[in-house]
Amino acid sequence: MTERIGTVGVVGAGVMGTGLAQALAQSGHEVILVDRSDEILARAEQEIHKGLRLGRLLGTRSPAEDRTVVAKRIAYTTEYEGFDAVDFVIENVTEDWEIKRGVYQRIDPLCPPHCVFAVNTSVIPITRVGAATTRPDRVLGMHFMNPVPMKPMVEVIRGHHTSEATLDTARRLLTQMGKECVVVQDSPGFVSNRVLMLTVNEAVYLVQEGVATAEEVDRIFKSCFGHRMGPLETADLIGLDTILQSVQGLHDAFSDSKYRPCPLLTRMVDAGLLGRKSGRGFFDYSTAAAS
Repeated sequence: MTERIGTVGVVGAGVMGTGLAQALAQSGHEVILVDRSDEILARAEQEIHKGLRLGRLLGTRSPAEDRTVVAKRIAYTTEYEGFDAVDFVIENVTEDWEIKRGVYQRIDPLCPPHCVFAVNTSVIPITRVGAATTRPDRVLGMHFMNPVPMKPMVEVIRGHHTSEATLDTARRLLTQMGKECVVVQDSPGFVSNRVLMLTVNEAVYLVQEGVATAEEVDRIFKSCFGHRMGPLETADLIGLDTILQSVQGLHDAFSDSKYRPCPLLTRMVDAGLLGRKSGRGFFDYSTAAAS
């Protein structure tokens, strides 16, 4: 395998997968972005073009004349076309084990033997994913933060079978993307989400109990601790459905009542109030979406 990682397969064209495809293309990688429908892929392509324009306006990315070149590095497919030639795969599908397992059963026989599989997950054990493949030593976790193109740090997770060579390959890819990483051991929630999901869930309890409004909770975190976003604005950005899945996953993994999802969080997900992607969560985004 060459020093520079060539083509990267990105599975899942949601918020994280779209951001990853953009960040990879901006760092010179050929990308194959796959999802289950042409409609999802068309929406992802629109978001990527929007992200490239925004990056230029913020002065953080390549100039306007390069946007077309960057965009052409991304191929879109519903059938895993080209995965027989990828060097690296980053999987970003929903936090549902049966769905994730189906993805790995599909790509494992397709991808070259040297190809590394990176699981972009919040709570699903990396060791479990590795065991579902014929290459457990080439499976690891790579927990990217949202928005991917703007976040410099990645939480990398070593599964039980993950080899040093696989970790080195992951580090090399991240360096090529201009990102740093911290390697942690495999445990549900790892470091970031084991702390973050508890914080978000407890913040939702404060709103449910009438201790403070969502605005007041977030203002305290931003003003007192210097956080750029409060826990509830962060939850809206991630998606309340993803938050709920993550908290439920932690509760299932540890059987500890401290991870019990707040009933208000469950009710909001049932009501379709998912945050930014639905236009409303703890805060209202409908005006911003319309502008």
